[in-house]
Amino acid sequence: MIIKRIAAVVLCAAMFATMMCSCAQNPDSQEGDLNDVSNNTGTITATNPILWSDVPDPDVIRVGDTYYMTSTTMYFTPGVPIMKSTDLVTWELIGYVYDELESNPKTDLYGESNSYAQGSWASSIRYYDGMFYVMFCALDQGKSYIFKTEDIENPEWIRYDFNRIFHDASLFFDDDGTPYVIYGGGDVWITELEKDCSKVKEGGVDQLLLNSGIAEGLSGAEGSHFYKIDGTYYLMMISYATNVPGVARCQLCFRCDELLGEYEGKVVLCDSMDYYGNGVAQGGIVETPDGDWYALLFQDHGAVGRIPVLQPVTWEDGWPIVGVDGEAVSEIEVKSDKTEWTESTLMYSDEFDYTENELDLHWQWNHNPDNDNWSVTDREGWFRITTSRTDADIFHARNSLTQRTEGPYCTTEVLLDTSGLNPGDY
Repeated sequence: MIIKRIAAVVLCAAMFATMMCSCAQNPDSQEGDLNDVSNNTGTITATNPILWSDVPDPDVIRVGDTYYMTSTTMYFTPGVPIMKSTDLVTWELIGYVYDELESNPKTDLYGESNSYAQGSWASSIRYYDGMFYVMFCALDQGKSYIFKTEDIENPEWIRYDFNRIFHDASLFFDDDGTPYVIYGGGDVWITELEKDCSKVKEGGVDQLLLNSGIAEGLSGAEGSHFYKIDGTYYLMMISYATNVPGVARCQLCFRCDELLGEYEGKVVLCDSMDYYGNGVAQGGIVETPDGDWYALLFQDHGAVGRIPVLQPVTWEDGWPIVGVDGEAVSEIEVKSDKTEWTESTLMYSDEFDYTENELDLHWQWNHNPDNDNWSVTDREGWFRITTSRTDADIFHARNSLTQRTEGPYCTTEVLLDTSGLNPGDY
């Protein structure tokens, strides 16, 4: 079968309430920030979601004046996208952490095996002492992974495997450079790593950190994002609200003056942004070069997926309070080098005019591809698939291409050349 994609048209229309917001300043930077410099001299207004695409479980850091975001891709390959921005509202896809995580019956769709709803989950991105780190777990493999590189935009990744699940983990470097993993759901655990993050430190810290049930009316907290700010340790998590109708998910924060001390918890946002039953929660917080703070979270939007939402953060009595007056805002002002906001997109219209057999970054495969049976160079301007086996349904067929779901509406046009098909082929 030969496939040519000739157009991708995204139709977006949404109504949002207008709310202006402001951000208080906090003098402390996150670990790993370089020089506090910024070329952003103007202000633009952006509308949530800042990306109308499926970008689940985001994490974000700033290095110098550039922000980097990672998210969940589960069974799609390449996996764990890296995106960058200079203003937190305009994002560019620049690469992935891995091409193929593993090669086995689950990842390669052999027999009845598959990795649907599994694969890489909830990545954590950090920068420390000249090195970028990305950590995540893969439930179908029963493992966790750390990848590190000195240059995230032109990476040569070093990979470490851990034969245990660090669920929804946050990688954290303390002031003395000691790395820890904070992870779990309900019960939150902390595990110390070797200085190079290559393995768990023998005889190091490996214990329960806290039980997230200390925050009343909430259950099932997960999605750890751990920081040390102004001498205090902070843990941001998502939780299900059992006493707030129409919200479902809330954003929690725990804090303590000692790493292994007794943590206190507080709800810092519990609002659905007028989308009933889908609270805005889970993600990272980040400080701008000018001292403003923001939270990059997600909100479930049905078939579109989990869309990223940017919210202001103000510091009240040492707590990072998300949103404005207890509500998530639909419009947000940020400093930018641009004169106006243009919504970013992860959709890409492809004419398949390639000189090398390598696809654009916007494409992903459903599970690992069979690289012997596809080409974008055999016939100029076409994506060609050749048959290597017969499968019962599309869910087990290899070499299926996909892009991120776009919302709130999208249409796609595809041109197929079926002249090579025989009667009965499908």
